[in-house]
Amino acid sequence: MEHKLGTVELINGFFKWLFSLFGIHIGEIPSHVIMSFFATLLIVVFFRLVVKKMIREHSENDLVKKPGKMQLVLEGIYKVFQSLIDDFVGEEGRKFMPAVATLGIFIAVSNLLGLLPEMGSPTANLNTTVGCAVFIFFYYHYQGVKKHGFLGYLKTFMGPAWWLAILFFPIEIISHFSRPLSLSFRLFGNIFGEDYVIIIIASLIPFIAPLPMMAFAIFTSFLQAFIFVMLSLVYLSGAVSEEH
Repeated sequence: MEHKLGTVELINGFFKWLFSLFGIHIGEIPSHVIMSFFATLLIVVFFRLVVKKMIREHSENDLVKKPGKMQLVLEGIYKVFQSLIDDFVGEEGRKFMPAVATLGIFIAVSNLLGLLPEMGSPTANLNTTVGCAVFIFFYYHYQGVKKHGFLGYLKTFMGPAWWLAILFFPIEIISHFSRPLSLSFRLFGNIFGEDYVIIIIASLIPFIAPLPMMAFAIFTSFLQAFIFVMLSLVYLSGAVSEEH
């Protein structure tokens, strides 16, 4: 972004000063890297504090009459991911929960960061979205090979009959390599676009005018994370399907 974020400048200034104490001069850390780290740190700290609080409450009370609000929120998030995995992959796909849920929560939080003052969405940078898409690309191929073996998984690229392999194989290869491109550009385009619309509106009429767009951006932030997770599960389902 042309607008330099105050948070990014502050963190870059701190690291430059810290390394200068040892006679090391470093360049500026890209804003999307700092924002990605901040999103990760925010998620880790939030869940550690919440889980720690829940453990303390349960240890103090042997019988908890009813779960707290935060526990209900966490259980709701868990059930959303569990329901998606069961629908697209089946119950055996619950082993993918850590990877898929972590990716989905990271994308959702990253999308929302751009709505905070002097913060930016790391997913508004193509490097971040490509990183997420490449991860899921290698992940579902790894799970496919793990489930069917290398040769067994390779056969899924050959089509229903061996004599059709010469036609199906290049089509399948192009299809699979287009998936990370589709995932990364869809997420990047939506978040980048809405962030810039908010910036333009705020520069013309600050404070009040951007609020409706920001409210809509909250919805689309969760929606884009949901779409990314849903497509990832579709790819995982295809890779581990028993039909192979």
